Amino acid sequence: MLPTQLTCRGTLSAFGRFRRRPARCSGLQMLLEQEEPRSATIRRSLLPSVVHARRRFSVSAAAIVNAAPGPVRPYLRLMRLDKPIGTWLLYLPCSWSIALAAEPGCLPDLGTLALFGAGAVLMRGAGCTVNDMWDKELDRKVGRTAARPIACGDVSRPQALVFLGGQLSLALGVLLCLNSYSMALGAASLSLVLTYPLMKRITHWPQLVLGLTFNWGALLGWAAVRGACDWSVCLPLYFSGVMWTLIYDTIYAHQDKEDDIKAGVGSTALRLAERTKPWLSGFGAAMTAGLAAAGLQAGQGGPYYVALAAVAFHLARQISTLDVDDPEDCWKKFVSNRNLGLLLLLGIVAGNLWKERPEAGPQRTPSN
Repeated sequence: MLPTQLTCRGTLSAFGRFRRRPARCSGLQMLLEQEEPRSATIRRSLLPSVVHARRRFSVSAAAIVNAAPGPVRPYLRLMRLDKPIGTWLLYLPCSWSIALAAEPGCLPDLGTLALFGAGAVLMRGAGCTVNDMWDKELDRKVGRTAARPIACGDVSRPQALVFLGGQLSLALGVLLCLNSYSMALGAASLSLVLTYPLMKRITHWPQLVLGLTFNWGALLGWAAVRGACDWSVCLPLYFSGVMWTLIYDTIYAHQDKEDDIKAGVGSTALRLAERTKPWLSGFGAAMTAGLAAAGLQAGQGGPYYVALAAVAFHLARQISTLDVDDPEDCWKKFVSNRNLGLLLLLGIVAGNLWKERPEAGPQRTPSN
């Protein structure tokens, strides 16, 4: 009996020690815990995805980039292919303009939308490459950007320059598919793409220059469909897009306030500081007024203005609930602008379908 009891006790003791021993973390779990994310909430939201990674197949942009061959991956990250929100924010003003320019009662041209989608990916990537080439030293001083490919040495500046040339060449190929008016108009935006990254060094309003750059598609989309700009529609639409960029990129800049001060660069987040919400409210009112004017000039109907009311509500809620001192909240508010842009696009398409198609004129009978 005694040997049997001793054996049982030994087994139970070993089992107890096994239960008390912490489970060995996977490499990714350890990495998540070592990187010290901005808040415990972020870590708690990330860890479940790690635990269930084997059960789910991820098709996110980041997963696609991570699955790419090693030598290609730094270049995909350089063009921010793993973070598509910027591409969406560049593309949406193009889609608004294309949809507004469609014939009454018709859907926007899908080929033109696809062409501008490819152009948005390439030009956003080119802009990020230029930005990182200019900001190599600044990016090393900011925690959020220190791991960017040029800043951390994965891609050299000469390599980035060659890559930039490839992106711009492909973007030129997209531009050459458009009419001559659109080609000239598109080429005119290149100066903004190249100089925007310098603005944070000389002004507290780089977000304004970004707005002028990012919303060029509001002019280009209409021109690609109609052959020229109708300035009574395109200018208020462009103005609204600039105001929108001032809203979402000011929110975005509040994540980096401390790092920007250390690096000695400017932003509207630093310039507006505690007055951010009143200023954002003013930008939102100006954006809504501009969109109303563009819709009026384009002959939009009820569905468009219902969507515009929903956009105004989204902006009001976004601004009123914003906590500029919480980076996680700023990121959520920033990303939510994709849904705002899609909502407006849906309103434009529905408003256009609401219109009656113009009746064909009487057929002329040939004279004998």
